[in-house]
Amino acid sequence: MSRLDFTVNVDGYLASNKYEVDEENAHIELVEDPDPAEFDKLVMVCPAALYQRDEDGAPTFDYAGCLECGTCRILCGDTIIAKWANPGPTMGVSYRFG
Repeated sequence: MSRLDFTVNVDGYLASNKYEVDEENAHIELVEDPDPAEFDKLVMVCPAALYQRDEDGAPTFDYAGCLECGTCRILCGDTIIAKWANPGPTMGVSYRFG
């Protein structure tokens, strides 16, 4: 059995994607006062790191770099996600490989 030793630069792959952000219609919206425990789940699992806490510990969220994977919708359902929809035509992420 052979062993492959290599590392993957995830940030590099994510940077190669193209995003068309719909500034007028957010495809993900959170409830007004999200439960801290539910929010912290998303801080840990969101592959695009959209859910974060600032230096004061306050929750921050920005849908602009969304990978449209649905992890937040599946993990937290409607506990803190008020709206989750695919972006409109020509909007959202375009994956680039290579």
